[in-house]
Amino acid sequence: MPDGPLTADDIRAHSDARWIGARIDCLDTVDSTNSWTRDLGLQGAPDGTVVTAEEQTGGRGRLGRSWVSPRGRNLYVSVLLRADLPPESLSQLSLVAGLAACETVDEWCAATLKWPNDVLVGGRKVVGILSELESRGAARFVVLGVGININMRVTDFPADLRDKAGSIAAAVGAEVDRARVAGRLLSHLERRYDELRTRGFAAIAGEWTRRSGFTGRRIRVEEPGGVIEGEVVGLAPDGALCLKREDGSEHRVIAGDVTVLDGYPGSRKEK
Repeated sequence: MPDGPLTADDIRAHSDARWIGARIDCLDTVDSTNSWTRDLGLQGAPDGTVVTAEEQTGGRGRLGRSWVSPRGRNLYVSVLLRADLPPESLSQLSLVAGLAACETVDEWCAATLKWPNDVLVGGRKVVGILSELESRGAARFVVLGVGININMRVTDFPADLRDKAGSIAAAVGAEVDRARVAGRLLSHLERRYDELRTRGFAAIAGEWTRRSGFTGRRIRVEEPGGVIEGEVVGLAPDGALCLKREDGSEHRVIAGDVTVLDGYPGSRKEK
């Protein structure tokens, strides 16, 4: 059965973050925690404000996809960041969030990163991240949304996702305390975000690459300008994905939807 509703005190009990989560709003049902957090940002909510919900009726993922958000089983959280980052660093924020989420899940079970910011367990997606920049008048901030499948059962997923999506509980064979996952996420996110601001993404790229199941794998990328295939060489210091094409040329991927063609080591072919 799902555990009890999340509370700010329960989340903070598992977090050592100093400023992310100084304000935590734990809601029941919302359309999207990102939309709710955006509205709070426009109303002047402080940097590091966190919003969670027991259920989302309109959860969103990357590329306009929906995010399955049943009541009381997972973590749906958004963080308001009044980012003092240069514009070119904003795309790196999603990579940093992916790393923080991977480090969080890895406290329960072995997790890997799929560029740009999906977290996989056994080749199945357990985390999705959506970062949205708001720039309206004098208001400029980022809303960082993270969805973590914690206590989902296979039957909780729509039929078309059951061979692609997973959860922490499915991997460890037992239900997991959602408040603990939330607290650990805020801790990892604050540490990595502070590192991005003070040292730049190049200081994080090595750890991101170490946790990735990508290097040496063949992938297909649907970019805005077309489709490209190649072997992953690694992650550039600025966060771009570097590919080696069949003709030996190199290609930098800045944005796109990735399909792994030859699978991850030790897992089935993953898409």
